[in-house]
Amino acid sequence: MAVTELVIGALVRNELLLKSCRQWLREADRFRLEVIPLNPESLFDALQERWEDLDGVLIEQGALDRHGLDQLRTQGMLLPAVVLGDVTGEVDYHDAEVHLQADQLEQLPYNLDAAVLRFLERSQAKGRSPSPTELPQGSDQWRLSQRLEERIGFLGVFYKRDPRLFLRNLPADERSELLASLERSYRDVLLSYFRDPPAANQAIESFVNTAFFCDLAITRAVEIHMKLIDGWSKQLALEGHKSDFLQDCRLALLDVMAHLCEMYRRSIPPESVGAGARASAGSAVAQQEESPS
Repeated sequence: MAVTELVIGALVRNELLLKSCRQWLREADRFRLEVIPLNPESLFDALQERWEDLDGVLIEQGALDRHGLDQLRTQGMLLPAVVLGDVTGEVDYHDAEVHLQADQLEQLPYNLDAAVLRFLERSQAKGRSPSPTELPQGSDQWRLSQRLEERIGFLGVFYKRDPRLFLRNLPADERSELLASLERSYRDVLLSYFRDPPAANQAIESFVNTAFFCDLAITRAVEIHMKLIDGWSKQLALEGHKSDFLQDCRLALLDVMAHLCEMYRRSIPPESVGAGARASAGSAVAQQEESPS
């Protein structure tokens, strides 16, 4: 399958974080990082110079202050975005952004795909792309959405997931690293589910994004849940505490499954694609649950 390379602007101040991003995107072989200088006086000029070439952006939390992010929005400088940092439930850049913890960069390629998808979905709201008059004055979002659709196709993100990045097709060491990263993501879901719902929603999105794009089997997601709950139950028992309340965590699992099923439901092509494609997509979803990871 021919894979379109996406150019991602990096608004990342931490050199070690940037190095790790390069490593995981190099493994994916689908993304090219373009480092954007973070000098406040020249940031917007640097972005404008590269605007025609950028397909998305990585933003390190704190690399841009609130004023800088407000300026990007005001000037309509919006790109598919992955925000690297704590999952807090807050919106940093725009409502289509995807959040990823810095210790879960193994999932970065999958979350970049999800960021492009979310951005295009916003543009395709109500079955059409927004016209330039519906966006902030001077905004290039409409033109960017059109360019992304021309390059990868709106349906392409959903229906042409890169099989090379499927969990079952990864080398054994990369598969183990990704599963460990997914466990950390799911742990974030459980820790925030009852005490901080907005943060939990972002954590769920992060986990589900990767699960969908890496073709994680439903049974493996349940195994991740059970492994964490079993570990916590044993630890509480050793400390002499009751663990009955952990049963409530099943609600988090049901929520994750609902989100994942919704992604698969939406991945079935619309009527305009044709019955044959719908049947093919439906078959792929059914096979996914049976496929070994």
